[in-house]
Amino acid sequence: MRQTREFLRSQGLPGEDAPTTSTKRFPDGAQYRVEIPSTEGPEVLEAVLAEADARQVVVHRISQGSGGMLLTDAELRSMAATAAARSVELSLFARPVAGWDTSPMATAPGGGPVAAQARGTEQLVHVLEDIRRTAEAGVRSVLITDLGVLRTAAAMRSAGDLPPDLQFKISVQMGLANPAAVRIAEDLGADTYNVPTDLSTGQLAAIRAATDLPLDVYVEAPDDMGGFVRHFEIAEIVRVAAPVYVKFGLRNAPNIYPSGTHLTPTAVALGRERVRRARIGLDLLHRYAPEAVASQLAAEGLAVPQLDSTVDGQAGR
Repeated sequence: MRQTREFLRSQGLPGEDAPTTSTKRFPDGAQYRVEIPSTEGPEVLEAVLAEADARQVVVHRISQGSGGMLLTDAELRSMAATAAARSVELSLFARPVAGWDTSPMATAPGGGPVAAQARGTEQLVHVLEDIRRTAEAGVRSVLITDLGVLRTAAAMRSAGDLPPDLQFKISVQMGLANPAAVRIAEDLGADTYNVPTDLSTGQLAAIRAATDLPLDVYVEAPDDMGGFVRHFEIAEIVRVAAPVYVKFGLRNAPNIYPSGTHLTPTAVALGRERVRRARIGLDLLHRYAPEAVASQLAAEGLAVPQLDSTVDGQAGR
């Protein structure tokens, strides 16, 4: 295997999965930030931020999974305004994709990878329109699962058809799991990458060696993403993967996608518990790596909503 390992190194890729210490950092010099996912709507966002205040958890990024397409114009503006007032990043999923479409393969036993893809030109247009509408509300971060969507959205950003400060957060559902693959996403315009939930610290370190992108790492994963609870590994994950978003999902919780007002009480309860889990995880991080450095708000590089922005001559329509 020596020849292949040497070739990988010649391409600027690691030759093995060695859990080396990362010297890379966020623009402010920090090693880690905190992400709370599945924040489905204005009421859930308010509850998550209130719980974060009560538990003294600094939340840097709020993400959502149902997409801008399932928020009203008023709800989009409300979430953007709330996040902006707190200098917190708000990242909304770019939908629809095959899993919510008329795709039998997406639900077939062997068709899992198809679920996160945009099918055909029409669905590509729909996802890009969802991104456009989200950006018009002032949101500056969108979750992307499809390489074609990423490439085209990046081209739109470069051409001025999307805001130049719009960030593309790659979803865990894209599934790229090795250094060479993640570099493809970076080359296509990704700004941050959510790695698969089950990577070892050595595998995380190998990806970190190949890319400067911040890595988003679930330290507790939803049941349908593996159900891992890795709180005792947070210190090691920060050491090898910095700059890293420490992401607190929730095991033993219902899948609430697509969400809506019929699920608001459940979504609020789940959001509050994710913050509690974050407090637990951060307590362990401080116990085992008290020297680890977190970003303070407002942190450089966070995709905080921009409420006075204009896209195609229209602001927040």
